[in-house]
Amino acid sequence: MRDVLPPLRIGIAGLGTVGAGVIRLLRENREGISARAGRTIEVVAVCARDRTRDRGIDLSGIRWHDDAASLAADPDLDVVVELIGGAEGAAREAVEGALSRGTPVVSANKALLALHGASLSALSARHEAPLLFEAAVAGGVPAIKLVREGLAGDRLLRVGGILNGTCNYILTTMRETGRAFGDVLADAQALGYAEADPSTDVDGWDAAHKLAILAALSFGRPVAFETLHVEGIRDIQPADLHFADELGFRIKLLGLAREGEAGLEAWMRPCLVPKAAPIAGVEGVFNALLVEGEFAGSQMIEGRGAGAGPTAVAVVADLIDLARGARLPVWGVAQTCTPARCVERGQLSGAYYLRLDVQDRPGVIAEIATILSGYGVSLRGMVQHGEADDARDTDSVAIALLTHRTSEQAMLDTISRIEVLPSILGRPLMLRIEAG
Repeated sequence: MRDVLPPLRIGIAGLGTVGAGVIRLLRENREGISARAGRTIEVVAVCARDRTRDRGIDLSGIRWHDDAASLAADPDLDVVVELIGGAEGAAREAVEGALSRGTPVVSANKALLALHGASLSALSARHEAPLLFEAAVAGGVPAIKLVREGLAGDRLLRVGGILNGTCNYILTTMRETGRAFGDVLADAQALGYAEADPSTDVDGWDAAHKLAILAALSFGRPVAFETLHVEGIRDIQPADLHFADELGFRIKLLGLAREGEAGLEAWMRPCLVPKAAPIAGVEGVFNALLVEGEFAGSQMIEGRGAGAGPTAVAVVADLIDLARGARLPVWGVAQTCTPARCVERGQLSGAYYLRLDVQDRPGVIAEIATILSGYGVSLRGMVQHGEADDARDTDSVAIALLTHRTSEQAMLDTISRIEVLPSILGRPLMLRIEAG
């Protein structure tokens, strides 16, 4: 007769919507989860700032700890689940404390992993305590499992995608309605897609944390996050979305990482992608993961990247793996060396979109073309509209230029010359063009 395994006893640090969702999922799908895990998974301890708050779940019979550090030190736990968030403070203290005691950790904390992945992986290896984090990237989309497990036998060439649903919703709605960024952001906040302080999302940092995690898994070593180039979507105007549509593209906040000749190329930035590319059709609050392997080729998966339900499902998937005895290294390979630094922006190359708001007078286009030519930048197309979105007067036009492949440093040098011309109104916008 097969031995019956004892329950997997877990403690949850943080009882927000995701923490409460994990407890609800474990209870409501108890039979199916136990069948897949080979044992029951029981929440035996929790900690949260407010014990009196009504979370819509019965917490009777569960031990309360005053703080996350106390919960992480609980000797009766088999796993600590960290759902506090943030790269420092209680979250970091709980994860490091649990790993130091040899207790496995499940975390949804993308910032913590992106910024402290090297030290956490070393701690995990030293104490033989697994650290799993499926919920840290794209919620209910199995991004981590695809990269770390499903494609473990392949050599990955490229990874990334649309990694923030808030930005994707804003760009989609701006394109469909012609409304400005600020108006659509206010709608996103009212709908609960964006926080009261939306900077982490719209300035690209949330998605960049996820990209750093995916890159580390894909290439076997953590990323020096401070070297990753990050841009958000605040500067995108309705004119840019109109230009892109007219030229056969969509604008997406895209993150990509790949091994180039000079090293790791990784960045998070708005890009133009052809309408025919699968990722161009990912709209609204949906996320999409792009992966390209030497043997498996290119593939894309998409789904909702946030919310209590999808994130709770990802957390429980990790708990099931631990219940089965999973002992995966943090970055998919044995203890790694120092973090990989990303190639500097000027060393990148590609094709680019350049939007300029200019005075409507003779000779302006020729003046701009002369500067482009002087830096070896070749144009492949140009479109001109009427009055610019943020024009200071009616004697202005918006123009969009598409370049052939060139170095990004040449583009940066070109813009530094163009933007000081008296005929230029406002700041130029440069976006990279990606095949998708």
